[in-house]
Amino acid sequence: MSISVTFNSAHRILLASEFFMARRPVVDRDQNLVAHELLFCSDDDAPAEEQPASASVIADVYQHGMGRVIGDLIGILVIDPQALMSDIFQFLPPEKVILEIADVREVAPELIERVTALTQKGFRFAVVDNGNAAAIARLLPCVEGVRIDIAGKPAAELAQLRARYAAQGKRVLAEKVDTVEQFRVCHELGFDFFQGYYFTRPACIQGRKLAPSQLAITRLMALIASDADNSVIEEHIKGNVSLGLNLLRLVNTPAVSAHRIDSLRQALMVLGRNQLQRWLQVMLYADHAGGSVVLPLLALATTRGRLMELLAQKLKPGNRGIADTAFTVGIMSLMDTLFSMPMESILEQIPVVDDVGNALLRREGYFGELLNLVEYTEWHSKTDTQLLQALRDLRLSHNDLYLLQLAAFEWSDHVTRSMR
Repeated sequence: MSISVTFNSAHRILLASEFFMARRPVVDRDQNLVAHELLFCSDDDAPAEEQPASASVIADVYQHGMGRVIGDLIGILVIDPQALMSDIFQFLPPEKVILEIADVREVAPELIERVTALTQKGFRFAVVDNGNAAAIARLLPCVEGVRIDIAGKPAAELAQLRARYAAQGKRVLAEKVDTVEQFRVCHELGFDFFQGYYFTRPACIQGRKLAPSQLAITRLMALIASDADNSVIEEHIKGNVSLGLNLLRLVNTPAVSAHRIDSLRQALMVLGRNQLQRWLQVMLYADHAGGSVVLPLLALATTRGRLMELLAQKLKPGNRGIADTAFTVGIMSLMDTLFSMPMESILEQIPVVDDVGNALLRREGYFGELLNLVEYTEWHSKTDTQLLQALRDLRLSHNDLYLLQLAAFEWSDHVTRSMR
């Protein structure tokens, strides 16, 4: 069962040992990542006698672990009207969350009073447009924004909905934006925020070539893969001033090294080849982002890489090589989207071992199995059955995956902050 409701009217949710999560990205009009909606998935096959934990337990998890899940961004928690009347909000940091009211059928005076009281405590609210115009209209004065599911709605209807809410000073989020064309339409209509997976899907452009900065990085990656001498690698870096400066800037971030690194030679000695290869892969996404923008693709790629690495460490402890390869597969799995090129063309320019190629091209082998699992966690609302089966095949528990996800989210957010 997949839900985008963190707290429901039963005031209960499963313990970490019984669920795993996904973060759905929310971007602004410049496609800058600004928030995460948190989704939770539980196993429908769980024994009936296993009871969910109380809301106070999960609230305690949020109080002490919210930063690990969403970093320095905002978390969007969908909640039904009845749950708003509970006392769970004393456990939530109001500055870190937006409470999104869903399933609004009627709006009693008590609900308005409760939302008003929580607003005075610093909580911010949005509402999901479910088609009940009368109920939504009563709540509008209490909320900052409205979420609209765009699936199946023509542009004319979307324009009307957006204009209606914008006229009342509300920011509007377009949900289920799963293609570039849908993003373009909603952007032109004036939507403020967007949620969907259009940014993960490759839009291959015939004859597309890598930019010079990307070529410099991929050629360096090829040199490392071919076991070239350090002197050759150093000369290649020196031959590209921008690459050298960016590499030194990267290795002097807290995510990489706690000690000051002043030269390329020192960077090579401190990092080692495997770590250098890893950070070059990250740099490809950061170079594409540019400036202070955090693209959701950068966050997703680093989360995939780290989660696959942690899964490999959990399943095959002590084998550093397998963990490094798992990271490579995870972070490279979105390069077709990054470059708008077929994966086959990318692998012609970035040589990889057969195990990596089989995973990236066909989702085959051990690393393909790990990649499938990680992708299922991102799309679990459509793939619960596959995800649960993948966990069983790898002999992983819900709690195993949940804890590794927390660590991967935290690492990814730290890296993306360091790259800005």
